[in-house]
Amino acid sequence: MKQPDFLSLFPRKKPILAMLHLRGESRQEKYEHALLEAGQLIGGGADAVIVENYFGDYEDMETVLEAFSREKVDFIYGVNALHNDALGFELAKKYGASFIQLDSVAGHLTPEDDAVFGESIAKWRAGYDGFVIGGVRFKYQPYLSGRTLKEDLHIGMSRCDAIAVTGEGTGKNTPMDKVREFRRIVGDFPLVIAAGMTPDYIRSQTKPNAKVIQVMPNTPLLLGKGATALSRIDAVTDEEFAFVEQLFALCGVTAVLPLNKM
Repeated sequence: MKQPDFLSLFPRKKPILAMLHLRGESRQEKYEHALLEAGQLIGGGADAVIVENYFGDYEDMETVLEAFSREKVDFIYGVNALHNDALGFELAKKYGASFIQLDSVAGHLTPEDDAVFGESIAKWRAGYDGFVIGGVRFKYQPYLSGRTLKEDLHIGMSRCDAIAVTGEGTGKNTPMDKVREFRRIVGDFPLVIAAGMTPDYIRSQTKPNAKVIQVMPNTPLLLGKGATALSRIDAVTDEEFAFVEQLFALCGVTAVLPLNKM
């Protein structure tokens, strides 16, 4: 039975959604890495994962989703089929995904093309019981509607269950001014910040000279059998980083990664 609204899927008011980009050299490597990464992300505190063909292809996505469905995993998962919205709905429905992400639901098309797109979304949603996260003024998407942001957001809200907001690209900060503007317009409607938790962003929102260490633990850490990845910014000294690494080493193995691999 479908929950009454998107946020009711999750145990907390501000859930964390983690992306599986399907990185790997071969289909098998992408599959194995996605399963491992899903366990690490959920174990590390994420409330759901999204299977996306950022590095992989649609067949890679289906392989991972089929495994989630077959194994009846105990976590929430969604789908984002880049450049193929119809397939995203198809895969989500076939493999029991709780939600789907569409990178743009308003603003990226001319008014003429948007009318056709709106009819398509209505048809796809009618055949799917899950929720839809929809982007407006989303990264890499054109602005062709000629409408105001308020107009596009209100159209977007009629086509999805949560609005997604981003900055200029993957791994780049989502400006807080943009988040505030979206929130002012959408009111209490669910708003997802879909990109941008970087060390620079953390420093901009806390202290300019904050020393940031990124950590990705997994669930076995609770039993002293964990595997934890760590990275740091240049401001963190060797002594400080060693102290933090030693804390996690008490509960399992650790691995030090560059920031762009976290």
